[in-house]
Amino acid sequence: MKGLIQIYTGNGKGKSTAAYGLALRASGRGLKTIIIQFLKCGNCYGEHFAFEKIENIDIKSFGKPEFVNFKNPSKGDIELANEALEFSEKTLNESKYDLVILDEINIALHFKLIQLERVINLLKSKPENVELILTGRSAPKEIIEIADLVSEIVEIKHPYQKGINAREGIEY
Repeated sequence: MKGLIQIYTGNGKGKSTAAYGLALRASGRGLKTIIIQFLKCGNCYGEHFAFEKIENIDIKSFGKPEFVNFKNPSKGDIELANEALEFSEKTLNESKYDLVILDEINIALHFKLIQLERVINLLKSKPENVELILTGRSAPKEIIEIADLVSEIVEIKHPYQKGINAREGIEY
């Protein structure tokens, strides 16, 4: 199988969910998947608990329980984002997985927690047979140009506009 590079970006809800759906499809066909979460803690999101129970899907998270203050990210947030990138580079080089999902990497790039050049190098050195997915708002144009598939998810309407907070099991 020739692996492609996909991006799910935009301000709408469902970018990670789309990537996770592809992970389920791949698992159903016997493909091995890893989801590497940037800026998300492992025991804070429902998908983490679910994927731990599914064969052929591994998940690794690099984040703290509290949200990142993007106007003033902590040293710890920057270090975790770079650990996630290092882990991503190492994982791709091992060629152990058919599908690699870099969840929320675009946000880490947008707020300059990680270096764009390193991510470009990662994309360009991706093994031929690995499908690579990048999620998160604000995908940089340089990454979009390299990708084979780019989907922009646009928000039309969202429950938070009515004051409905994020719900466990639905939004996280």
